Order: sequence, then C-alpha cells, then structure tokens
Amino acid sequence: MPNIPDIDTLIEKVMILEGDFSDHPADRGGPTRWGVTEAVARAHGYTGDMRNFPRAAAAAIYKRKYWVRPGFDRVARRAPDIAAELFDTGINMGPGTATGFLQRALNALNRNRRDYQDIAVDHKIGSKTLAAVDAFLGKRGPRGEAVLLKAIEALQGARYVELSEKRPANEAFLYGWLANRIG
Repeated sequence: MPNIPDIDTLIEKVMILEGDFSDHPADRGGPTRWGVTEAVARAHGYTGDMRNFPRAAAAAIYKRKYWVRPGFDRVARRAPDIAAELFDTGINMGPGTATGFLQRALNALNRNRRDYQDIAVDHKIGSKTLAAVDAFLGKRGPRGEAVLLKAIEALQGARYVELSEKRPANEAFLYGWLANRIG
C-alpha cells in the first residue's frame, strides 16, 4: 500500500510557497492570499478584504476544490507522488488541466495500447483513468510512478513556456513557476 500523502501537509506547503497577500499587476487573478484568488474566495462565500482572508478558509477550499472534488485523493491511494503533483498543478493551472496532463501522459506511455487502452482526455478522474494508472504501475513497477511524474511535469513546463509566449506579462512569473512548480 503506497504512503498516501497527508493533505494538510500538502496544503501547508502550497500556502508557504504562495505566501500571504499578493496583488501583482501582471497577475490576472488579482488580489490573492495564501494562493487563493479573490474570485475563488468570493465563489466560496468570502466577502471581506482579501488582506484578511483566513488561512483556515484557504485550507478548506484547497482540500475541497483541489483534492477531493477532482478525485486526486483517489489517485493518492495508487500513486501518492502523482497525486501530490496533480494537487499542486491543479491549484496553479486548474484541476482539469492537471488531470489532462495525467491522461495525456498515460496515453503516451501505454506503448501503442499494448499495456492498456488509450483513455479519453476528458480532464476528469474517473474509473477508466484510475484503471489506466493501475495498469501502468502494474506494468512498470516501482519506477513507473517516477517516470509518469516526469511526463506530467514535462507537459506542465511546456505549458508555462507557452503561457509566457502567448502573454508576455506572464514572463514575470515564468522563472518562479519553473523553479517552484517543476521537479
């Protein structure tokens, strides 16, 4: 049985990385505290000034919106390092994008469907995605999770560069994204 990551520890790491209050002019997310944008905080009922957004409220949002709802907790039972990466990527890029990276990587690593069938890149963790994770890990053994993680991070890194190429204002964040989100 894999060592399932403690979601509270993952949340703490993200909040330390994201920091307290931020309102960077190049950040389309606007005012942010603990890595939670004002729009997300408002969608979860917070009405106050983002400078005062409670840490506990941020943690609750992270657990519900970025761990349980997208199904990363179910991935954690199979591949804890992958789940931790999906959680972090989901916070930064959206859970659907993170899941899409997983699905694309699984399809690319199935050796032309010899190990298991391709799955739809529907950006949702469902029974077919979980079965593909199980089949991949079953075929590739203990080292498989590390290789799958590299594939997901490669896709993530390419997406960060693409975001910076499409919107030059994102260059303000590219170094930090690559330094803190990859590897």
